[in-house]
Amino acid sequence: MSTNKIEIKNLTVNYTENKKSFNALHDVSFGVGKGEFVSVIGASGCGKSTLLSVLEGLYTPAGGRVEIDGKELHGTGTERGVVFQHYSLFPWMTTRNNIAFGIKQARRDIKKTERLKIADEFLHKVGLDGFGSKYPSQLSGGMQQRAAIARALAMNTEILLMDEPFSAIDAKNRVILQDLLLDLWEGDGLDQRKTVVFVTHDIDEAILLSDKIVVLTAHPGTVHEVVQVPFERPRRREDLVKTDEYGKFRNKLLSLLYNDIAERIGGEEVVL
Repeated sequence: MSTNKIEIKNLTVNYTENKKSFNALHDVSFGVGKGEFVSVIGASGCGKSTLLSVLEGLYTPAGGRVEIDGKELHGTGTERGVVFQHYSLFPWMTTRNNIAFGIKQARRDIKKTERLKIADEFLHKVGLDGFGSKYPSQLSGGMQQRAAIARALAMNTEILLMDEPFSAIDAKNRVILQDLLLDLWEGDGLDQRKTVVFVTHDIDEAILLSDKIVVLTAHPGTVHEVVQVPFERPRRREDLVKTDEYGKFRNKLLSLLYNDIAERIGGEEVVL
């Protein structure tokens, strides 16, 4: 019996557009252990976001299945929190109330005063003290994404699904938010860590954050390889990137990505 928190088995997803059907994901299989941080990388259009949408319960696959704790997934659920690429905050709510609303959806037994208290705690954790009364339009992009992360973490779900959450952020804030996420996730302790599935196109981001990386092929998306990240935690970006091992591992991932693309367009093998 599998000990994985999430089990993806022979997943196939098809789309129909203008009466034409095309295959977005084909026979995708891999597992995500409890408390594990798994990144999914691949070329644009390989089905990374589609995979996450299936895990959210928004798409019904044409074949295969997803299991959470051994039970087949059907629809959305309060055990899953989501952070989207774009900030997805309600513009008519203050930052504090946005976070409190997320808590209400996942934890209906908690009273309003307690929800607001928890919201304030997570505003502090993501460095937004003093911004709880601001509306999303009054926040920078980086601050809005901090609020979205705070909302997802405050919901205290068992699983966190993240769809390129930092891709719309400038380079400086992207680094800050990566480090923030890592600190918050590692700070929960081994037994309390969220199970994370993180979609990204950034190889360095995937290496820094992940326990393992799932490399998808170009269209249709299939699992090319599942790679364990060999670096111990806790990780310090500035130390990690200076090592020969980091360069070698990064080149391995680049080769997996680019050689797959080269094969599909009839090119030569990429040697890095």
